[in-house]
Amino acid sequence: MSGSDLAFFVLLARRGSLAETAREIGITASAVSRRLARLEDRLGVRLLHRTTRRISLTGEGEVYFEKAARLLAEIEELEGTLRRGRETPAGLLRINATFGFSRRHIAPAVAAFQRLHPAVEVQLVVTDAPLNLVEERFDLGIRFGPPPDSALVQRLLLRNRRFICAAPAYLDRHGTPASLQDLTGHCCIVLRQEHDIYDIWRFDPRGGDSPSARVGGGLSTNDGEMARDWMLGGYGILMRSEWDIARHVRDGRLRVLLPEYRQTADILAIYPERHHLTAKVRVFVDFLSDRLKAENARAPFQLTDPALA
Repeated sequence: MSGSDLAFFVLLARRGSLAETAREIGITASAVSRRLARLEDRLGVRLLHRTTRRISLTGEGEVYFEKAARLLAEIEELEGTLRRGRETPAGLLRINATFGFSRRHIAPAVAAFQRLHPAVEVQLVVTDAPLNLVEERFDLGIRFGPPPDSALVQRLLLRNRRFICAAPAYLDRHGTPASLQDLTGHCCIVLRQEHDIYDIWRFDPRGGDSPSARVGGGLSTNDGEMARDWMLGGYGILMRSEWDIARHVRDGRLRVLLPEYRQTADILAIYPERHHLTAKVRVFVDFLSDRLKAENARAPFQLTDPALA
């Protein structure tokens, strides 16, 4: 039974008149009578007693009216809740992000946001590789670099680059590579995600070329923080995001190698739809963007070496 049939019958029962119902809907009284007859035929019961002066509910009509009125009220309440959700953050907000960046930045932001908006329940799911937002029913994803699906909407949260770097202890033992080709003779730490292995480092185009280097070594992992710790321990060379290495470069624990070779991997908020974006998503993305920019202003991600500008 359609919602329009429910609303039609509830209105008719409340008005108690074919003519009044016809005037309110904007049709003729005979059209109201025909629509009522079609409804009764479909249900197989008589809903109204009709006389020349008035109409009244049958027993079946009273049951139908009570349940129809209740259903319409519930629908109106639901629609009101959804409309308010467009204006005020509320409901479940599911976010997917990577482990390392979540621990450092997303998790603290989520906790602060939920305290400001207690009507929002935030579920943060961290994974090595990004999940399919649509299939897994996520409202939002935080990713590095453009999404594979062009149908997804993306918003820039923070500029970010990846650089080749190593600890001074490693460079003291093995020397400093002077070119991309030299990397083949060094111990490079390789990241793995599920069935993919990232043993080819690709860099931003330079002069029309798209430079890359095939790397390898005795260590590989699917955990970016573990790979970074190996690098800090002097076990190899790694390409790592600016946000994660900047403080170590400033402290002298890491050195950037071949700074002219870098990979753009901006931090993006990804969500399935631009239209009908709920307040919980819109307000959280604004909150996270402002927070990341403030953190960047206090402790710049920009590396101090002028060659990296």
